This record gives sequence, structure tokens and C-alpha cells, in this order.
Amino acid sequence: MISLSRTLLVTLSFLATTTATVPATTARTCTSSVPYVSGRGGYATYRIPAVVTTRRGTVLAFAEGRRQGAADSGAIDVVLRRSGDGGCTWGPLQVVAAGEGDTRGNPAPVVDPRTGAIVLVTSYNSGAVTQAQILRGEVTAEQGRRVFVQYSRDDGRGFSAPREITAEVKRPDWRWYATGPGHAVALTRGPHAGRLVVSADFSGTPPAGSPDTGAEARYGGAHALYCDDGGASWQLGFVDDTYDGVLHPNESTAAQLPDGRLYFSSRNQNGRESGHRLDTYSRDGGRSLDRPYAQQPTLDDVPVVEGSVLQLAGPRAPLLFSAPSVRTARRSMAIWSSADAGATFRKSLTLSDRPAAYSDLTQVDGTTVGLLYETGRRGPYDTIEFRRLPIDAL
Repeated sequence: MISLSRTLLVTLSFLATTTATVPATTARTCTSSVPYVSGRGGYATYRIPAVVTTRRGTVLAFAEGRRQGAADSGAIDVVLRRSGDGGCTWGPLQVVAAGEGDTRGNPAPVVDPRTGAIVLVTSYNSGAVTQAQILRGEVTAEQGRRVFVQYSRDDGRGFSAPREITAEVKRPDWRWYATGPGHAVALTRGPHAGRLVVSADFSGTPPAGSPDTGAEARYGGAHALYCDDGGASWQLGFVDDTYDGVLHPNESTAAQLPDGRLYFSSRNQNGRESGHRLDTYSRDGGRSLDRPYAQQPTLDDVPVVEGSVLQLAGPRAPLLFSAPSVRTARRSMAIWSSADAGATFRKSLTLSDRPAAYSDLTQVDGTTVGLLYETGRRGPYDTIEFRRLPIDAL
């Protein structure tokens, strides 16, 4: 259970050290705001942004609050700030899933299209172990990667305690497991309308006779988990387990296309092929793939990094993709658009030339797209910024 006293202390500390970037009088006229600044609010670093817009139009900006530094393990909480004015100003910091010294992260939120509830899937491991130890199989099941789900039925003001679903979605021989990162997707058309689909990745136990180096690129891949009852029960969808080391889909994000198919975009993590972006499709709501992941050559400018995809509303609306745009460095956040369901992309806009890393897209309203992304002047993890972008410009 989340400690009420701890949550109040975190909230008061955050309010004492930071304020909304834009005054409330400029609601819905701002271009950017900064909901998270590393070093403030009781956290050394904020990372791994995820964002959704609720049925009531509230923007929910999730992140990992890392207490001890920028490392991926240790004392990490899932935190949230809410905006009622389209991302111009932000309410106080909320601790949604308290690590209590352990690691809770990789937030993958989604709005249930049938009820409007916010469903949040996250990952967990003991704060006393590292990713390398997990990959090498040196930890117990309790210490290793586990999966949890939470709910909010009051527009993100409060969330239920995390409920474990590891047994439903993680195979016994898997070691690493990561949900998202970035928003999950709710299917709104076709035979699986109402289904919630979370992109994820994993590493498996190396095959017999293979050197057990813990290298996830050799023994891991992408997969999906899905739910047809608003988050109550979950099951595995497709599993990419080729282990060929040539292409390694990792940190996938998904969008539902106007024709009902799912489009999956992934980084190529330590694969031997030179292309950094991979993609594929699913015609059955994420249960299987139409084809294996393949290189997306029109996104060759993207470095090895997480990226976000978002299908805008409307039958002829474009599919958007966000990521840094310098192939050899995490910098110059940009937006690409596709008019052919992800077959090809063209760059629409470069936001700045500053360092930048992970990002997540949301449609704020009928005229505006929001991008929540890591950026800074000295490094990509100084802040998490929210940028409002006119759809017409994309």
C-alpha cells in the first residue's frame, strides 16, 4: 500500500521546490511546460515519461522518480502530475506506486474506452539487484522482474494499490521483463474493440550449450500482453523469440491504425543489422504478428532509443512517431509522420537541437498533440518537458 504520510511529504517537498512553468492565465495558449526537473521534489532524476489524455481532457504525465541517481535500479517510484489545461500547468506530484526502496517503473498507462478508467501497468524488481544480475539469472523470482496493474476511476486523482499479474503474462524461463515504456493502446474498432494492449520486452534463458553471458540481445525480444475486461485478467499475446541476434526488437510502442490493425514500432537493441528502428503489424489485436519485425529504413536517423507512435483521430489522419533525430547521439527531438500506415515516414518537425531521449505522444484535443519527453541543456535527463504541437503543423 502507498504510504499516505510519505505521499504528503513528497507532494509538499515538490511544491516547495518547483512551480508550474506557465501561469494559469495562459491556459491552452502555451507551447511548453516542464512538469519534472531532476533534483527537485525528493528525486535525483526523473526518467521514462508516459502520457495519456483522459476522457475528461485531463493530461496525465507519468514518470519514474529515481531517488538515488540516474541508474535503472535502486529506489524508484512511479510518479504522476495532472494537468487540467492541456499541459500548460500541473498539479502537485503524486506517488502512484511507491518502491519503498525497490524499483517500480516502466509505466504503461491507457484509458479504457468503455469506462474511462485509467489502467496502469508497471514493472518491479528488488532495489538490491541490478539488471545485469537479473539477465544472468542470479536472482530469486521474488527479487526479479514482476508485473503489476493499477486503476484510477476518478480521472487520475487516486490509484488502487498495485496488483500482481506476473503469473499471467511472464513465462517461467524468462528473466528480464519490461512493460512499455510509454502509453499502452486501447482498441476502438474491429472485433477486439475494448481490448487493452501493452507492448513489452523480455529476455529468456539461453538455449542449452550457449554461453550464458546475460546478453539480452541474444536471448530476448518483444512481446505483448492484453486484456479484454478492463484490466481484470491478462494474457500473453505475440512473443518474438527468434533469438537470432541480427534484429532485436526492444521497447516497442503500438498504435491502432484506421483499418483496425495494430502497428508496432521498436528500437533495434544491440542487433547486428545497422538499422536502429524496426516495425511490424498485427491483424488480430496483438495475439500474433503479420510478419516478423523488420527494419524501417525511413527512420534511419533515429539512434538506439525508445520512441513513441500515435495514430491521430480520423480516417485520413497521419500516424506520428517521436524520437531524437541524430543517429549517433540522443539529441534533437523530432516528430515524423506517415500517410501510409507506417510503410514510410517523413520528418515533420524538429523541436530543438538540445540533448533528448525517451518520449511519449498523446492527442490532447482536436487541434493539439502533446509530447512528453526527456531533454536538457547539459544532458538528456535534466528535465521532462511537455510540448504542445498544433496538428496542422504535423
